[in-house]
Amino acid sequence: MTAVDATFYVVALFSALLIGLSKGGLSMVGSLATPILALVISPVKAAAILLPILVISDLFGLWSYRREFDRRNLAILIPAGGLGVAIGWATASFVSDRWVGCVIGLIGLAFCVNSWWTRKRTLRPHTADVPRGVFWGTIMGFSSFVAHVGGPPYQVYVFPQQLPKLVYAGTTVIVFAAVNGMKLLPYWALGQFSAENLAASALLVPIAVAGTFAGVWLVRVMPERVFYYIVQVMLFVVSIKLVADALH
Repeated sequence: MTAVDATFYVVALFSALLIGLSKGGLSMVGSLATPILALVISPVKAAAILLPILVISDLFGLWSYRREFDRRNLAILIPAGGLGVAIGWATASFVSDRWVGCVIGLIGLAFCVNSWWTRKRTLRPHTADVPRGVFWGTIMGFSSFVAHVGGPPYQVYVFPQQLPKLVYAGTTVIVFAAVNGMKLLPYWALGQFSAENLAASALLVPIAVAGTFAGVWLVRVMPERVFYYIVQVMLFVVSIKLVADALH
């Protein structure tokens, strides 16, 4: 194994672990996986390698949160996410994944800054309304298709609802499981599932699955206030990374 191969697998294993933790309920850490893997390979190849890992990890996340979710959010966000995936597929030939990431990162940063600016105020929880849900859900599906970074627009819509911790985690896992499933056919049609990419994915799956169960355990034992603080911090970190990548 060359030094280049060793570097790739170290980074890829860490990315797979992040995906697993996200599917266990620590949702935002998964958004770091593609940008981190793209440090050593092209962003397009990174996204192609990680998608099968996302889908397989989703199965374990779905089982873990099969009783804890918000039905109204699912009914709004999953169809909207499908629309976003379709738009991403239709525009794949001329859309820059880095600049999409930059816009999504700016949205995430604005949301975090506003949340911290108003943190001392008592804010009433938002409801899961259709217009906002369709708007942010479509952006979520589009950005998820382009670069697996649907987390920031999703958080902008769901976070202000102040859902119970486990309901929030379960809803997140189910929504992104549905969106990732929708992405399989377009990625296959675009020729992203080469034998080389699939072989790399297969090697990384066990790490992602282990990370999924670790994430479920962490979410269940973590105090709710700490959980949401970590989610916001990770959203901030991911957003800065996306903007920095686009400007580099």
